[in-house]
Amino acid sequence: MNLANEITVEVAYALPNEQLIIPIKVQENTTAQEAIIASGIIAKFPEIDLNINKIGIFGKLTKLDTKLRHLDRVEIYRALIADPKEVRKQRAADGKIMKKGGGDLIA
Repeated sequence: MNLANEITVEVAYALPNEQLIIPIKVQENTTAQEAIIASGIIAKFPEIDLNINKIGIFGKLTKLDTKLRHLDRVEIYRALIADPKEVRKQRAADGKIMKKGGGDLIA
């Protein structure tokens, strides 16, 4: 590896109770996918499937073939347990039901 063309990037993955950020040195023009593989993070978290998990750089969704820049942080996102839109709809529906009935007042 030619040190003159090396950049430092981070690969990050988080679970509810654990977070791992792995700094690695890679060649310029390395893709996000190549950095993820080079980091070894998939060996530690075998549930990561790059065909399913979305990725981003500093919170902005990106593609696996995106070329990285010095000090980029590649983030691997987990699938959502619940769809936020559905959760909001359910909360709104529950609130409407509660307002209509109101329940018994205790004096």
